[in-house]
Amino acid sequence: MSQTTSEISNLPQPETVQAQWVVFTLAGCEAAVAIRQVREILRVGEITRMPKAPPFLDGIINLRGKIVPVIDLKKRFQMPMVDRTEESRVLIVENQDQMLGFLVDKVVEVLRFSTAAMEPAREPVLTVGVEFLDGLVVMEKRLILLLRLGKLLTFDDVKALPDPHSPKEGNKLGH
Repeated sequence: MSQTTSEISNLPQPETVQAQWVVFTLAGCEAAVAIRQVREILRVGEITRMPKAPPFLDGIINLRGKIVPVIDLKKRFQMPMVDRTEESRVLIVENQDQMLGFLVDKVVEVLRFSTAAMEPAREPVLTVGVEFLDGLVVMEKRLILLLRLGKLLTFDDVKALPDPHSPKEGNKLGH
């Protein structure tokens, strides 16, 4: 049985698949993560520093009883440091049952665009390596970096962090 032209044109076309992304700024650069991975957006509160943590790990926060590592994405990508402002936020994201906080300068908007608008990253963009990028979107004189969450802090990185509940580490934190 063959399909008529009108039946074929009613089938979903791959280039019309829409994706939603939360767009934010990092030292003047726009980046985004898929909205399906964002759990919430918080004002920057108290972040507890961790001893022996990688330099890009700003610390941890207690989010309703769950300890969440907070990564300063500007440090992670070796971008110029910008002072925190009233617009600074912590994006709580989830990737493979692992929750992380991303410290960002400002959440700009939620954008919807077709997957056809995404271009693969073939080389590093600014200071962001290809391994951290799912792709790029160029739209209306804007370049938006689409971040690959799984590479920003791996499960092994999290396991290597000091345990904030350990009595030895707790004493170092002033508890």
